[in-house]
Amino acid sequence: EVQLVESGGGLVQAGGSLRLSCAASEFTFDDYGIGWFRQAPGKEREAVSFINPSEGHTYYADSVKGRFTISSDNAKNLVFLQMATLQTEDTAVYYCAAGPPLGYGVSWNVLKTLANGGMDYWGKGTLVTVSS
Repeated sequence: EVQLVESGGGLVQAGGSLRLSCAASEFTFDDYGIGWFRQAPGKEREAVSFINPSEGHTYYADSVKGRFTISSDNAKNLVFLQMATLQTEDTAVYYCAAGPPLGYGVSWNVLKTLANGGMDYWGKGTLVTVSS
């Protein structure tokens, strides 16, 4: 059974850092594009960042650019989201998902729509709470 499992969430003060991990079983990241998404209370799910593990291309929402870094360890089938300078607005459940491989230079306007469909597998999420 294909599974994605997120870990690394928790409570952190504003300005702090966390690293989220996404582990896959029964498939290899090399064949997919991997995205991190988040859903804050009362809000719609939104795309945060993407990576094509086979080529290393990365993409970020403007709201996290310069603060979050997505990376992968292909040998271990892991994708990470390093989050720094966290803000209270970053409080959300964070999900990783696997979908079609991403072409180079894909527009963020296209990628962000994947929050509403187009990804093949989803994890159950990990909660990140940023306190002021």
